[in-house]
Amino acid sequence: MKNTYFKKVAVACVATFAFIGIHNPTVEAITEYQVVNVDSLAEIGQAYAYGPIMYEMNQEYNEFNDEKEFIPNKQDLVEKRPQEETEVGVTAVIEPQTSEPEVVNPPEAETPAVSISNEEKDLFARLVEAEAKGESYEGKVAVATVVLNRVESPEFPNTVTEVINEVVGEAYAFSPVQNGEINNAASDEAIRAVEEALTRQDRLNDCIYFYNPEIATDTWITTREVVKTVGNHVFAK
Repeated sequence: MKNTYFKKVAVACVATFAFIGIHNPTVEAITEYQVVNVDSLAEIGQAYAYGPIMYEMNQEYNEFNDEKEFIPNKQDLVEKRPQEETEVGVTAVIEPQTSEPEVVNPPEAETPAVSISNEEKDLFARLVEAEAKGESYEGKVAVATVVLNRVESPEFPNTVTEVINEVVGEAYAFSPVQNGEINNAASDEAIRAVEEALTRQDRLNDCIYFYNPEIATDTWITTREVVKTVGNHVFAK
C-alpha cells in the first residue's frame, strides 16, 4: 500500500513538471519521460533534483502517517478490572471480594438455674402432668414454677421431692400424690415445661399457690392474693 502511494505521488509530480514545462516559456519542453521506481518522497526529490521540497513533503507524510486513526487490538477491547494506587505508586488490581456464607450457630440450651437429679426431674414432670393435664404449655410451666417457688420459700421444704411429698394435716399437699395419678408417665410437654421452669426466667411474682376455682373445696385458699390466671388455674401468693 505504501509503495502504491509513493508511485501515485511520483506520477503526479511528473505530470506537474510537464504541465509547468508546457506553460512556462523559460523552461525547456520535456519530450522524454523516464519512469523511476522509488520508495519515498525523498528519493523522488533526489531523482528530479527537488530535494528540499520533497523532504518537506516527506515530513508531512510521516506526520500524517503517525496521526492516522488508532485501531485497538483485541486485548484493548477487554473490559479492564478496577484498579487502585498503592502507597508506593504501584497500580494494583482489585480482586472481587467473595463473601462467605454466614455460619449461624444453633441457639444454646439455657442452663438451668436449679440443678436436680434425673430421678427428681422425672418425679417433678409426672406431678406437672397430673396437676396440669389438659392445660396449655404455659399452664404447665406455671405449675412447675409454683413448686420451685415453694422450694425457695422458708414456709416449705427445701427440695423438689420434699415439696411434692409434703403432708399437710392428714393428706398430701398435692392431690395427684394422694390419689396415685403421679405414678403415670409424664408427657413430652410436661418434661419441657419442667426444663423451662428450672431456668427461672419467670417466677410468677413468687406465687406459691394455685387452684381451680371451679372445683376447689378449701375456702381458705380463695383468700390468697391472686397474681395471675392461666387456663383453669388461679395462681396466688
